[in-house]
Amino acid sequence: MTKVDRRIAKSQVAIKNAVIELMSEKSFDDITIQDIADRADVNRGTIYLHYTDKYDLLDKMIEEHIENLRELCQSSSEMTFQEGNYVWYEYFERHYLFFSTMLASKGAPYFRSRFLDLVIEEFAAEVDTTEGKNQGLSEDVILQFFGSAVVGAVEWWFKNGMPLSARVMAEQTGALLDRNLE
Repeated sequence: MTKVDRRIAKSQVAIKNAVIELMSEKSFDDITIQDIADRADVNRGTIYLHYTDKYDLLDKMIEEHIENLRELCQSSSEMTFQEGNYVWYEYFERHYLFFSTMLASKGAPYFRSRFLDLVIEEFAAEVDTTEGKNQGLSEDVILQFFGSAVVGAVEWWFKNGMPLSARVMAEQTGALLDRNLE
């Protein structure tokens, strides 16, 4: 594994933070590379060293968080839905500005779509339509239904200023999933 120069890592963090801060203030389409550079206190050239353009930067930020969530799913695969959800909600809480901005921004519908795809992908192994309460139901309908419910619950949580703790959200959404997927 190659070691990243601390200055490069610091610049990349500043650039990513600048994009999220700017997106919380205005539409992504209205943000320029110069805006990002000014906010991150770096030269425009520094941004272009790492990213093709602002869309590449946003895509890489989204993919980084999706991959982190995927890894959290893998590390919590033996947990109950409530325990596994808590791992996610803690992550959402730590990265509040990113997720709240992504889920509220009209400029980032791609994120919601990628997030939904991830949730559906992770639930696929949990759906059994051969027996039990879901016997005979369409697996696709079940996955879309619960994937949309999970994404919707997370959106609601952020849009309402996280009125419940991560623990309560995990317990309640986990209980709903346990009732219907196990």
